[in-house]
Amino acid sequence: MSLVVGRLELAHPVLNASGTWDAVHAQRLFGEANPGLAGFVTKTVTPQPRPGNPAPRIAPALGGLINSIGLPGPGIDAFCATLLPELAGIVEGPVVCSVGGFSVADYVASVERLDAHPACAALELNVSCPNVESGCASIGADATETEALVRAARAATTKPLWVKLSASVSDIAEIARAAETGGADALVCINTVKGTAVDRRTGRSWLGGGGGGLSGPAIRPVALHAVLACREATDLDIVGLGGVATADDARDLLAAGAQAVAIGTMLFADPSAARRVRDGLAQAA
Repeated sequence: MSLVVGRLELAHPVLNASGTWDAVHAQRLFGEANPGLAGFVTKTVTPQPRPGNPAPRIAPALGGLINSIGLPGPGIDAFCATLLPELAGIVEGPVVCSVGGFSVADYVASVERLDAHPACAALELNVSCPNVESGCASIGADATETEALVRAARAATTKPLWVKLSASVSDIAEIARAAETGGADALVCINTVKGTAVDRRTGRSWLGGGGGGLSGPAIRPVALHAVLACREATDLDIVGLGGVATADDARDLLAAGAQAVAIGTMLFADPSAARRVRDGLAQAA
């Protein structure tokens, strides 16, 4: 099942969604950093350290999960100095580094650092996180800003450049075309969908960060629509994600036009999900 997605060679078409799998702790618990995955997509790294959003950060939803994590992380310096080398030493397959920021300059600074790091095989520009007040999703909701960001990042790296899109936009095909024009190698469709949970006593969001992002089986039809729309709008390779729990879920995304799939929420409930999906796809190949 080996393939090339956005200029990145993969042994098979199953990855993790950014921020949903801790490879370091998995290595300690299971003796495998990324069982069943063809590579590893890191949690989104930002230029400066971030504490993330205040608690509560997670709320259950019918058919899914709402998170308001808020991109916590050590910052690009610590990431490059400690975490990235450790990941490269334990994961199987390439490491895809997810990058976020609040301006074009933020993204470019991190891309330049990672372009020079041998452990980074490819870059994913997160222009779709709904859990921060500015940047990310606000950039990815505007075609002009998306194109400008991708073009600037493309000039800063020769490595494969993927762009992770949001379905919480007026026209995802327009954003996809902007990413292609800017020089992207692949699209990642989709990030979580904007949502929240309400505290009935106060009438306010129960989540500490206010809004959040819905993931899981509830957004699978949204992901299928996004993949179809982006396939028709561009010639880019696509990594499809959104509610993948079984090999049949993955087949639907592949049939819609994705070359690979990523698993997110299901990994919280079942750490063996990636292996199950991979083996199920192999049986039908």
